[in-house]
Amino acid sequence: MTGKRALIVDDEPDIRELLEITLGRMNIETAAAHDLASARKRLEEEEFDLCLTDMHLPDGNGIELVKLIAEKRPGLPVAVITAYGSMDTAISALKAGAFDFVQKPVDLDQLRALVETALKITPLGESPTTSTTGLTGTSPTMIRLREQIAKLARSQAPIYISGESGSGKEVAARLIHEQGPRSDKPFVPVNCGAIPSELMESEFFGHIKGSFTGAVADSEGLFQAAEGGTLFLDEVADLPLSMQVKLLRAIQEKAVRAVGAAKEAAINVRILSATHKDLANEVHQGGFRQDLYYRLNVIELNMPSLRERADDIPELTEQILQKLCNEYEASVPEISDEAMHALQRYDFPGNVRELENILERAFTLCEDERIQSSDLHLGGGQAVTLDSVNKEILSTPSAHTPVAGVALAPGQSLEDYLEDIERQLITDALDATRWNKTAAAKQLGITFRALRYRLKKLELE
Repeated sequence: MTGKRALIVDDEPDIRELLEITLGRMNIETAAAHDLASARKRLEEEEFDLCLTDMHLPDGNGIELVKLIAEKRPGLPVAVITAYGSMDTAISALKAGAFDFVQKPVDLDQLRALVETALKITPLGESPTTSTTGLTGTSPTMIRLREQIAKLARSQAPIYISGESGSGKEVAARLIHEQGPRSDKPFVPVNCGAIPSELMESEFFGHIKGSFTGAVADSEGLFQAAEGGTLFLDEVADLPLSMQVKLLRAIQEKAVRAVGAAKEAAINVRILSATHKDLANEVHQGGFRQDLYYRLNVIELNMPSLRERADDIPELTEQILQKLCNEYEASVPEISDEAMHALQRYDFPGNVRELENILERAFTLCEDERIQSSDLHLGGGQAVTLDSVNKEILSTPSAHTPVAGVALAPGQSLEDYLEDIERQLITDALDATRWNKTAAAKQLGITFRALRYRLKKLELE
């Protein structure tokens, strides 16, 4: 923290002194202002790395200062100090461009965590060096999206990421985390629709030993696991109303109470959320609390559908095929002009995720290292999200008889059963050809590439 300077704006001498002492112990030099006018003067004449301002000042309010800094000094993080319980005011400040907020009476641990996070922000004009996630595409839509994400990464405001299924909402959330000051802390994604309702409170907030049947030891929840980092609530619209109330309190109080615990524990977590549903409509229909909606949707980031950026499909295709080749140790197939044109004309209701499924299937079934439009199976009513390669192998005439009996074993899924049949068919073909993979593929009626893909997936190599 050596060499850092902070501007403290508050008309109460006791608060100013408390903040000055706290930041001084963090080796941060401070300067003070008691109203908007003196704060403006300080900002014009001096350089600062952080600004802390009270909301209520003798000649105005903190939001005015937030807007001024956003306009004149956009690289300077500013946090507001609000009265206890005034979340609407805090949200207004975040929407105006504030980095974060802290409530009175000031919790010094929360304040120190806020200051440390603020001072980790990458200066404007410098690219973050820790990000490993990327959003592929050079279309104007994607360029704007990356600019938005870079800006949102500098704030601690809750972000609601909207968009269709498969459009890359989790990728965007990871990018916001990796480009932000919390990048060295955990990113914890959770699918809210995948947690049984009776376990939700324990999963989110943790529990202590003996708090309920089966609680044989203390267990931390998702909020604790994300401490200092980011908690990504995917499919947040699937949360039951009873859990929405508890989540709202955790966000407002910046504290959680583990199941069976006597008191709350402070948390330092940034909240990002997403759903493919229309969350505003869910509020209108009564399935989602309006107050929680406003807490989560401080800033909205909309992910474009793939059909809105068809110009990015060639680059995405190349990236996906390269990834498949690296995974299965195969050469990159050429894709015909006709096949590429077909992809660019296709509607992609499943977005990038559907493109990945289509290309994986074409990758395994194409002949002569070249993907033709016929390998894509677009618009033919075939669900490419199904394991089409399994289906093709099982429907191919073979000299070998499948496993006798068609009844599922207790606890066995259909997918496991089909994999067992597929495994035996492939093993029989390899045994019959003395493990000549080219001959075995021909006997099974599939391409050599498809056989290699199945061998790797079934762990037969």
